[in-house]
Amino acid sequence: MKPTRLLLIWLGVLLGLNTLLGIAAALQLKVPDTLHSVAWGLMLALLLLALLDAVRLHRLPSARVQRQMPGSLALGRWGEVRLTLEHDHPQPLIVQVFDHVPDGLNVENMPQAIELRPGERSELGYRLRPLRRGHFSFSRCEIHLPSPLGLWSARRFVEVSDAIRVYPDFARLYGAQLLGVDNWLSQLGVRQRQRRGLGLEFHQLREFREGDSLRQIDWKATARQRTPIAREYQDERDQQIVFMLDCGRRMRSQDDELSHFDHALNACLLLSYVALRQGDAVGLCTFACDQPRYLAPVKGTGQLNLLLNAVYDLDTTRRTADYQAAASQLLARQKRRALVIMVSNLRDEDDEAMLTAVKRISRQHRVLVASLREDVLDQLRQSPVQTLPEALAYSGTVDYLNKRNELHERLSAHGLSVLDTPPSALGPALVTRYLGWKKAGVL
Repeated sequence: MKPTRLLLIWLGVLLGLNTLLGIAAALQLKVPDTLHSVAWGLMLALLLLALLDAVRLHRLPSARVQRQMPGSLALGRWGEVRLTLEHDHPQPLIVQVFDHVPDGLNVENMPQAIELRPGERSELGYRLRPLRRGHFSFSRCEIHLPSPLGLWSARRFVEVSDAIRVYPDFARLYGAQLLGVDNWLSQLGVRQRQRRGLGLEFHQLREFREGDSLRQIDWKATARQRTPIAREYQDERDQQIVFMLDCGRRMRSQDDELSHFDHALNACLLLSYVALRQGDAVGLCTFACDQPRYLAPVKGTGQLNLLLNAVYDLDTTRRTADYQAAASQLLARQKRRALVIMVSNLRDEDDEAMLTAVKRISRQHRVLVASLREDVLDQLRQSPVQTLPEALAYSGTVDYLNKRNELHERLSAHGLSVLDTPPSALGPALVTRYLGWKKAGVL
């Protein structure tokens, strides 16, 4: 409980008046004795009123609060929270409300003043914007109650327990269901390549059409129907995709609001959405984290929800990626041939260990290595050089990129596919490569 501005003003006025009277008495100026009595009487009356007002405020019941929150939030996107308040006091109250928001969430429109009327519910809202993924718990709400005479203000804490999960930016994924898949992918910058030749999976028999290849003719069906019948094929839909996600210190880099790890998660979810719509199975395997997680490849749109719940609270560590251990873990669990997409940030010191691990995986699976490149490297390489520090920065950047490219070339020389891209472009690049392979029938 603390005094309000009104009480401090009155107290200052009366103290000032008594100070002036004291100065006048010290200077032996003639001041009526009744004025001294009035000043001290006002001071005593103010103290009594303040004491009475404090007692009444102490007995004032706290307001009841209910918090209405969305089921979940998406990283970096605004969400709204509603607070409902009511009280049992016979008189209206204007209170200040401040909801205690956990660290990692940006908040707007807090605190707020709201009027509480007897027997009525009052509502207010504010916005949240999560800065990191995970599980967040709300414990209490803070209310500043004014005293009946407005001389005091009490801070009350109302226990209102709630919890919310912050997922990767899945709103874009679910919003895409309102559009055609092809139109949506084109808006993301995904380039679909023309299919070369025929798909691998039989779809149906139909009448022979102009432009069909003679190899498509089913001669037995043609003989039965006595008209040319052709086989129709489609892209094979029974594929498995497993993401190997690096959670080590390399993925802690951050060029914008999102870390490289968050960009990688969004890209994996984006490709998962596309692959599941294509009829493929999607799974996940993490390494260089405190508790490695594995999600077996499964078909169906429900797998996307499982992926979201598996990675929403996943975070990076300060560990160095152990590619050999990650390869052993994957090969022990994934027996069927699959497309393995390893997402990491390759450096020149990863040369032998990385190459050995990927070659082990490639004996059983098709491997795509997605290597994230820091945006600042491209900026330094393209910036003009005018001073010695700028020249040194440029030279160091070019030397680092050359060594990095040498590792990528070594992987490519062993028949391994490498995708070198900035974090923000990883999602469209992965989808482009995946659709290209699907169209070409190389998966």
